[in-house]
Amino acid sequence: MINSMASRYSIKHQGERAINKDLFHTSLIEEKEKEKRGVCSRCTRKAEDMSDSEGYDSDDYPSIRGSDSEDEESGSSGNEDVLNTSNNDHGNDDESDSSELHEGVEESDSSEDEVVPRNTVGDVPLEWYRDEKHIGYDITGKKIKKKEKEDKLQSFLASADDSKNWRKIYDEYNDEDVELTKEDIKSISRLLEGKAPHRDFDPYAPYVDWFKWDDSKHPLSNAPEPKRRFIPSKSESKLVNKIKLAIRKGLIKPKKSKEEEEEEESVYPLWGDDSNSTGKNDHLSYIPAPKPKLPGHEESFNPSLEYIPTQEEINSYQLMYEEDRPKFIPKRFTSMRSIPAYENAVKECFERCLDLYLCPRVRKKRLNIDPESLKPKLPNRNDLKPYPVSCYLEYRGHEDAVTSISVEASGQWIASGSLDGTVRIWEVETGRCLKHWKIGEAVKYVSWNPNPEHSILAVSAGQDVLLLNTGCGNEEVQKSTKELLSVEMPMPDDSGKTASSVSWLQDDKLEGIRLRHSKTVTAVEWHRKGDYFSTVMPAGESRAIFIHKLSKKFTQTLSFKLQGPAVTSVFHPTRSFFFISTKKIIRVYDLVKEGKLVKKLETGLREISSIAVHPSGDHIIVGSGEGKLCWFDMDLSSKPYKTLKLHQKDINNVSFHRSYPLFATCSDDCTAYVFHGMVYSDLNQNPLIVPLEILRGHSSTNGRGVMDCKFHPRQPWLFTAGADSVVLIILVIYHVAIDDKLGQECTHKKKSSPNNRLGNCNFLKSTVMTITWADGNFTAEKQG
Repeated sequence: MINSMASRYSIKHQGERAINKDLFHTSLIEEKEKEKRGVCSRCTRKAEDMSDSEGYDSDDYPSIRGSDSEDEESGSSGNEDVLNTSNNDHGNDDESDSSELHEGVEESDSSEDEVVPRNTVGDVPLEWYRDEKHIGYDITGKKIKKKEKEDKLQSFLASADDSKNWRKIYDEYNDEDVELTKEDIKSISRLLEGKAPHRDFDPYAPYVDWFKWDDSKHPLSNAPEPKRRFIPSKSESKLVNKIKLAIRKGLIKPKKSKEEEEEEESVYPLWGDDSNSTGKNDHLSYIPAPKPKLPGHEESFNPSLEYIPTQEEINSYQLMYEEDRPKFIPKRFTSMRSIPAYENAVKECFERCLDLYLCPRVRKKRLNIDPESLKPKLPNRNDLKPYPVSCYLEYRGHEDAVTSISVEASGQWIASGSLDGTVRIWEVETGRCLKHWKIGEAVKYVSWNPNPEHSILAVSAGQDVLLLNTGCGNEEVQKSTKELLSVEMPMPDDSGKTASSVSWLQDDKLEGIRLRHSKTVTAVEWHRKGDYFSTVMPAGESRAIFIHKLSKKFTQTLSFKLQGPAVTSVFHPTRSFFFISTKKIIRVYDLVKEGKLVKKLETGLREISSIAVHPSGDHIIVGSGEGKLCWFDMDLSSKPYKTLKLHQKDINNVSFHRSYPLFATCSDDCTAYVFHGMVYSDLNQNPLIVPLEILRGHSSTNGRGVMDCKFHPRQPWLFTAGADSVVLIILVIYHVAIDDKLGQECTHKKKSSPNNRLGNCNFLKSTVMTITWADGNFTAEKQG
């Protein structure tokens, strides 16, 4: 069987080769036929186009008119007379016109209609004539001069007026415009369609047998039949062996009968899995339809009693949501004859059709990726020490929420303001309360003067800003402080920017200065030199921010108009820039250049609550009322470099450390986050932000948590103020240890203070100590 199939396969290929030979022979004969006809089809087409289709007058071309009339009478002999007539009539015309006309009626011996070029230079490149006034020579040896270059505008207008401009093609070789005839366009369109250029060509012409075999007396050849015709061919046997081998390997498969194909198509696995089927995977995006769940014991007409729900369960189904309610409740029938028709059959069938038709199905490619590999590679926290870890001391004495804290420039003293209307000065290392003032109003903000030569504390309470003498420092510091806090008559300002709504008053009771504003003041920020400070009144609208000069005792308004209600303001740590934040945007102004807008930072936050500037001055962190933190790189972009979702509630304050790469945030969720924020001097390297610790210790009061946080200016310590009227200091050291037997003074487990004021002692048990100031006395309590 295999031998017979292989022989049939080889005979089929031999028949195809013979048919191809006959077709080739036929095409050669047809080409010879066209050569014998001897009439130039191009000449006839051109004459027809000039006379009929394009509307030329036949009197202008007597040679073509004569050729048409004589062609009908005498055929090819008329063509020679036409040539002579055309030469006599137009002997005085230009050589170029005669050559064109000669080209139009010249007969061609070749099968292709070739036009003799006017330029006879051959294959010489035209670049050789670039600097010449001619482009070549015609058939008589005369120079063909270049046409004068037309103006582009005139040529464009001429082409727009010419309705046949789309037919013209520029011949660079002959320096002339060639106009295509209708026949040429038809030939080009036929070539583009893959057809023969001549319309009269028949690719399927019948075979013409040029030899008549009926009356032939002698054959073409009387040679005897060669012997090879009676011997089996070796090449055919090799081909048959190859086909046999391919059939055995399965490369060539016999065609199945129509009955077998119909049987395979009719069988379909109803409950089978179509995901691995090869019959329907002809296209790439084939996704099999989901299969419905197979019926179980519950769908039986006579299920077990355990599957039949009770009446109480059926009543409970009515109280459930329709989505959670079971779609089928099993029932029991004694026989098949008692089973009623399914009431939802049509509805479920329709929904099933809708699911198959309308439900979009997408093939999801699962990637085997380790989730740990998606996490950013951060350095080890132990390599980023020191940073605050746990509570060291608690400062108790306020009776209401502590709204603000501020650390003195040397780091020895800390000031706190509370809603109970008091301001207290604490010693950092011992927790001793040095001084306290009763302001009489809720304190919103406290800020210590950054200049160590002045011991001044700014306090905002209601509409007043108080400048108080803290009493810290030596005699020289106290003397300069008292001189600054003495108010005289304010000096007139020639610039006209003095704010009349702010008045400088001497407060003898508190031994300081009182600045009376028209609205409530919420924030006070000092300049790095300690002579200027700014106050913010959110209700002041366009006059919401004032800049005060302490040495001259005068106040000036901003020379620019604010765009929206102000939230807070900060001075640049090294330059004359001034940051003003509204609810959503932070604007940077240059105070030296009369308030010129330097940069506008778009946070994309719902409401800004606080901002802090890095000691380098090129980076800013912004806290929002929705618990988000934004890090801005001012040299990079006006959009946030990083946006972190940290707290569950509002962020109340953010703070940078002056010398360590640390920054912190505090929120109403009673937590404070500590981060490592390294800024590199290399501008090509991005800042490194690593979360370090989540600090807890405050309790929630009236929905408020940690109200403020500040870093120690020299040590990696963090101070937090809470709504529970407690101020915490959080250090690198975990516990405070005391000797329970000897009752000695407490000390650190390790040295943490540069002066080591608490001394060193042995300890047996580690506890946390709370130091409280009340009625002028200290009380110490142990915890844990």
